[in-house]
Amino acid sequence: MSYADLLVVILIITAIIILAVALLMFRLIKLYANGQLNSMPFPSAEEKEKRRLEEAAAAALRVPKVPILNRLMGLKPLSEEKDLVMEHTFDGIAELDNPTPRWFMVLFYGSIIFALGYLFHYEVLGTGLHQDEEYAAEVAQAAEDKLAFLANPANAASAVNENNMEQSKDAAVIASGAALFATRCTPCHGEHAEGIVGPNLTDEYWLHGGGVKDVFKVIKYGVTEKGMVAWEKSLSAQQIADLTNYVLSLQGSKPANAKAPQGDKQP
Repeated sequence: MSYADLLVVILIITAIIILAVALLMFRLIKLYANGQLNSMPFPSAEEKEKRRLEEAAAAALRVPKVPILNRLMGLKPLSEEKDLVMEHTFDGIAELDNPTPRWFMVLFYGSIIFALGYLFHYEVLGTGLHQDEEYAAEVAQAAEDKLAFLANPANAASAVNENNMEQSKDAAVIASGAALFATRCTPCHGEHAEGIVGPNLTDEYWLHGGGVKDVFKVIKYGVTEKGMVAWEKSLSAQQIADLTNYVLSLQGSKPANAKAPQGDKQP
């Protein structure tokens, strides 16, 4: 016999012993209970009446517990309804003088206290900002946070942005920008940036500024009211910078069929 078989036999024998002991204990408890019940005398009628009177007296002395909900809401039990009946009646109908619930009074006086605090905070002391002032403050804070984020050199995503962009005449940069221009900008500005729907990008006139930072910003954020899409979601910051450098490199190229100047002349 293996060790596993021996262990199974021992467990079965142990289970049988435990079951036998449990049955024996159950019989002993049953016998003890029957003996106690049989030895208990039945109370007489006088004893029953005496016990009933004692219980009634104890119940009369016991103070009834008022539920917490009734206390919070100021409700009265139905047993006290007769004490709430008002003196006047009409057509046999009596009115109960029910008090206003406590929760309602708490809300009522709480709203008054809140209104007074609100009035002093915003109108009397002037320590609180109105909605338009809060909006202006949040917009200004967002602008400051944006500048701080873009100016952080440790942030790789903002290594090139409209605040630190500088013009480059590197041939590789210009070539990269030219490839981007050919696939994205020619439908509106023409193959040589002479201008079709969009303005001519080769002259000295600019609608939104002709500086390197201005051009970068227009490409990045677009001019939606004039149909110029924002490229910040489809181009990386470096690609926008390359495209900016290519556009600026076209200054004075004088392509054929150039569109008439638009905007202000830039030095």
